[in-house]
Amino acid sequence: MPELPDITVYVERAQERLQQQTLRRVRLLNPFVLRTALPPIAQAEGRAVLDVQRLGKRLVLALQGDLFLVIHLMIAGRLRWLAPDAKLPGKLALLCLDFDAGSLLLTEAGTSRRASLHLVAGATALAALDAGGLDVFAIDAATFTAQLTKENHTLKRALTDPHLFSGIGNAYSDEILHRARLSPLALTRALPAEATQRLFDATRAVLLEWTDRLRAESPGWPQKVTAFHEQMAVHGRYGQPCPICATPVQRIVHAHNETNYCARCQTGGKLLADRALSRLLKSSWPKTVDDL
Repeated sequence: MPELPDITVYVERAQERLQQQTLRRVRLLNPFVLRTALPPIAQAEGRAVLDVQRLGKRLVLALQGDLFLVIHLMIAGRLRWLAPDAKLPGKLALLCLDFDAGSLLLTEAGTSRRASLHLVAGATALAALDAGGLDVFAIDAATFTAQLTKENHTLKRALTDPHLFSGIGNAYSDEILHRARLSPLALTRALPAEATQRLFDATRAVLLEWTDRLRAESPGWPQKVTAFHEQMAVHGRYGQPCPICATPVQRIVHAHNETNYCARCQTGGKLLADRALSRLLKSSWPKTVDDL
């Protein structure tokens, strides 16, 4: 799922192209992408884009007349910028927003069709779509600590909870925890003050660095938005060497999610149960990376 760095770059590139542009036509290429009935989607047509914003992991087009088009990419949704009258990519296309300068196209790979579009009227209706997570760049360390320890959860769960922090998902939480040298399963309320400060610093540093990196890689429109990058330290790199200590990256598998971490750098050499193979092996499951 595109996270804060990816959405930020989408927002910046959309601002460059759409600011003060009039939305000429909304083409619903898959009717299920639209999740609201009122106001009617036709009311968005003929209105200028006043601003493009990020709302958590959503992209928001603020239109004249206090209307907001809210696009949620979910896992497989992606945005493309097309020249006027360009051919649409068949079954992948869900939504096309046509402007004089070109078209903003929403596509989604696979068949799940989780990506969505909402049209809402007024700031109150827009705020109702916000999970309420804090922007880590808009808070200080004390506020971060208070938010982190509202409930006693694992660090992985807390960082990816949209009610706590805005825009952080599976990929960048792995990178943040590796940078902070903390276990994904450490409990928020058991974290020493020094470690919490380290986590705060790592969160801001990783998100800023990757936003800058993605900007540099996408001087035009972002073409390859993915949760997996070769330059990442641990995410998506199971079995490959940690860039710090060269220990093979480990993983915890749960349902469709995978958490990647370095046992040497983050857990003192301890292997965390992966909820799959460790249950099968039981007492034969190695306890440390050296045993492995």
